[in-house]
Amino acid sequence: MADAAVVVAAAVIAAAVADAARSGLDDDMRLPIDDPMKPASIADPATEPASGPGSPPILRRTHTLELPAQARGQRLDQALAAALPQYSRARLQRWIRAGAVRVGGAPARARDRVRGGERVTVEAQFEAAEGVEAQPLALQVLYRDEELLVIDKPAGLVVHPGAGNRAHTLQNALLAFDPGLARVPRAGLVHRLDKDTSGLLVVARTPEAHTRLVAALAAREIGREYLALVWGRPLAGGRIEEPIGRDRRRRTRMAVVAGGRAALTHYRIERRFRAHTLLRVRLETGRTHQIRVHLAHAGLPIVGDPVYGGRQRLLPEAAAAGAGAAGAAGPAGAGSARTAGTAGAAGAARSANAALRAWHRQALHAQRLQLRHPASGRALRFEAPLPEDFAALLAALDEDLRRAGERRPREAPRRAGTRRK
Repeated sequence: MADAAVVVAAAVIAAAVADAARSGLDDDMRLPIDDPMKPASIADPATEPASGPGSPPILRRTHTLELPAQARGQRLDQALAAALPQYSRARLQRWIRAGAVRVGGAPARARDRVRGGERVTVEAQFEAAEGVEAQPLALQVLYRDEELLVIDKPAGLVVHPGAGNRAHTLQNALLAFDPGLARVPRAGLVHRLDKDTSGLLVVARTPEAHTRLVAALAAREIGREYLALVWGRPLAGGRIEEPIGRDRRRRTRMAVVAGGRAALTHYRIERRFRAHTLLRVRLETGRTHQIRVHLAHAGLPIVGDPVYGGRQRLLPEAAAAGAGAAGAAGPAGAGSARTAGTAGAAGAARSANAALRAWHRQALHAQRLQLRHPASGRALRFEAPLPEDFAALLAALDEDLRRAGERRPREAPRRAGTRRK
């Protein structure tokens, strides 16, 4: 019966979280639909794919434009970065050095000064990156068009190849899903999630979209909200504004350190349990391990976090037995009911503790993502449901809370005219 109750509770909690998500985003996360961001005016690019045997096509685009009079006195690379905002200045400099940029039909240098009115031709070429193998892996794609993808990443999947994880990463899977992503930096990945964090990631499918989305992320124009289950019961939500840098004693960890990079995290209470709290967390910056570091620093470590969570904590089960002994001394007939309630509460506590012991990753889920479309400027909002194991853990804690409420001793009725001491 207890297992059935947990299954039902899991479904109820998942539905409640989804309803809360559909009820609307924070006001400071909203993007007005009726006022779309206008993309910068650029020369219309022409696409000329060319493929080689066994490799993704090389993308070539030719831009022809006239530099405006207000660019007079600027460096060529600076003027081009303003005229072609879909490309980074560093990429434009590489094309200039390669001779792919001509001013009035002649090669130019990045430091050349602009007079205004020059006719410039940019032969943009995007070659496939090498070194990362395409590997077909199952992907949960929530949205796709010609410019971007939105992925619901499962826990346990590494995002980028690295030491000890050269294969079977999200980047490997993306290259198999869309070989053209080999021409986009980092296979189009705009941001990242830790291996054991589940949830939403945006992927750019063109170099232009990647540049714009990276710039939007840096400008804090991409909204990201997470659900985090923490140990502790804060009185209210809040904000954590503490610098984050490499831990000076353990270099594989991050920490709140003086002189670290500025980091700002907002959180509010989504749901309370007996000894835990489900928090809704919103990022304004994107430092490595930011949510995990900030919440641990605030005394609210994420459940299951192997790096910042500290020792494992369990719910007290002995309290249930104590409540049962007190109930046995009550009025006739009430003791047996209270004893049964206490037994149910103790069983729920044991079930919750079993779920906590079996949980071996940080209970953190990237649930919401909000951004402007890099081409049309249309406001997009995405939500990812809780993973089944996360919902089941919340359900076990919810059942423990419900049973704990049932076993609380009821107050004896007061006589008329008496006062509460």
